[in-house]
Amino acid sequence: MNTKKIALKLSVSLLCALSIWPVNAQGKRTKKPNVLVIYTDDHRFSGVHSLKGMQLQTPHMDALAADGISFSNGYLMGSFSGATCIPSRAMLLTGRNLFELQGHGQSIPEEHTTMGEAFMKSGYYAYHIGKWHQDLETLARSFNSGAKVSGKPRYLTDQFRMPFSDWKKDGIYKEEDSYLLEYDKDGNIIRRPLTEDDKRGPTGTEKTGPHVSEVLADEALGFFQDYRKKQPFFMYLAFPTPHDPRQAPQKYKDLYPVEDIILPPSYMAQHPFDNGHMVLRDEELAPWPRTPEIAKQELSDYYAIISHLDAQLGKVIAALKESGAYANTLIVFAGDSGLAVGNHGLLGKQNIYDEDGVHIPLIFSGNLIKDKGSKRDAFVYNFDIFPTIYDIIGMEVPNSVTGKSLLPIIKNEQATVRDYTYHAYKQFQRAYRKGAYKLIEYVRAKDYENNTGESVRGSRVTQLFNIAKDPWEVQDLSFFPEYREKVQTMRNEMKEKAKELGDSIENIEGEKYDFWEFY
Repeated sequence: MNTKKIALKLSVSLLCALSIWPVNAQGKRTKKPNVLVIYTDDHRFSGVHSLKGMQLQTPHMDALAADGISFSNGYLMGSFSGATCIPSRAMLLTGRNLFELQGHGQSIPEEHTTMGEAFMKSGYYAYHIGKWHQDLETLARSFNSGAKVSGKPRYLTDQFRMPFSDWKKDGIYKEEDSYLLEYDKDGNIIRRPLTEDDKRGPTGTEKTGPHVSEVLADEALGFFQDYRKKQPFFMYLAFPTPHDPRQAPQKYKDLYPVEDIILPPSYMAQHPFDNGHMVLRDEELAPWPRTPEIAKQELSDYYAIISHLDAQLGKVIAALKESGAYANTLIVFAGDSGLAVGNHGLLGKQNIYDEDGVHIPLIFSGNLIKDKGSKRDAFVYNFDIFPTIYDIIGMEVPNSVTGKSLLPIIKNEQATVRDYTYHAYKQFQRAYRKGAYKLIEYVRAKDYENNTGESVRGSRVTQLFNIAKDPWEVQDLSFFPEYREKVQTMRNEMKEKAKELGDSIENIEGEKYDFWEFY
């Protein structure tokens, strides 16, 4: 047998062993797989029923998990912006960690190859639908085309009155070009430009116009039905839900009577101390204290908008199957951040508790994944998605990507690719997770000097949780004598990891002071 035949035989054997890239009956590799990345907004890990067993209904997300592999410890590294979706999406799109972004992730420099750019260079047709939170020049260079850009340049904080812009290859989007979709008197969807009278909401209802999740899902349906190119496609389908305002059609709200809502173990009326960023838009969505009635209402609305989103995802996957493309499509489903919705007395995601801020759903699904319905417990970040996809489809990862491929974990060749996670929120909060334990440290600096002219450094708070036994982070262990050594060890390790990652004010734009200066 000659060298070429031997090499071909070995290659086919390896691909079959991966049980990921499809081969036909003759053992020959089929064309490159399509890739569909679905990214949701403020969607915590427990916001998928099958992942945490909460009382919300997500049959289509559950089906993605049953048809693939889910990661139980998928995380957002953190944020230096109250709008945590900005760095989250920058990390997803570039495969780079929080401290390697430009600024807060609002703009992506050309030397950071985006996922869409990489796919286009690899012969894919890259298509964008939905939310965009980075600079518009990067949007233009990252995709061949797209539909219904939302989030920029106009936003009305209203899921039934979402401003859209048509895709523009030059990346020049003007506010006056944004438009709304509304129902006319006959129930038909019409398009009209925004005016000065279109103030921020939420004021829309299901009678006003179609919900943004429906609009974006319909765009994906249309793409799958009409796609005739020989190139494989990469679609980035970015939903701005279940972010607030938590609006959903009434039939979904009816699924969750407020009086039937079960509050999670970490429900609190008020956070026990100032975490450094207690007063901001997200936390002003409901009054203090968060009574059980308030928390149940917020959670009811959250579950309703998630179930409505789930129904739209069901339509998207059904259309993918009807088009015939499903058999050769890798599907990645993930959320961009956690969300408190009453946990620890908080509503937003400006924290580094697990469910409240950084714990996200992450699922690799579809016909190309063979170990159906399985779970992996390894520590992973959202910026590992990019290199994992590229590893699965057998293409070389761009040099600017620093995340880790999860393919060895997916193939059960390795149990993990890292032994810890590290998290940061602005200059106020840092967390370090290793094994079962998670250390969270808070510093709060005062913006004044004392009567001798000396700077007052403010307060510091420590928390230690055993996540294996206490996943909702209810029981703080840090002050018990028997955990004193554990706290000190984790503090030392966390500071070492901070240096390795480049977590210092010199590398972070816009922060008022360095967390480590007060630590």
